[in-house]
Amino acid sequence: MLNKNVEVFLSCEEEYATANIVLFGAPFDSTTSYRPGARFGSKAIRSESYGMETYSPYQDKDISNSKVFDNGDIELPFGNSEAALNRIEDISYSIIKDGKCPFMIGGEHLITLGAIKAAVKHFPELY
Repeated sequence: MLNKNVEVFLSCEEEYATANIVLFGAPFDSTTSYRPGARFGSKAIRSESYGMETYSPYQDKDISNSKVFDNGDIELPFGNSEAALNRIEDISYSIIKDGKCPFMIGGEHLITLGAIKAAVKHFPELY
């Protein structure tokens, strides 16, 4: 079940049902080889987003005109990479299946694999 986060990224306050994009954090850094801490990235990104402008002159777009739902961080098991990737894949696939675009933040690089697996499951031609 996806629920709106209390502290959202910038102005991403759309409801899930009407959103086109679903933002979620994946706080995971169990396979980091140097310094852990990437698991705190999604919270830091949200916290710092309040100091940003919603309008981008480079893209001539305002994010407040987009329909983005911020689910917050998903729960991931610490120290179990396979279970974490499966959870990310399940969440991403659920979002894609609902006709929305998943947008994942935070965590180490490995988390991307779960989201890519979900995309390939739904769009086999990506492979």
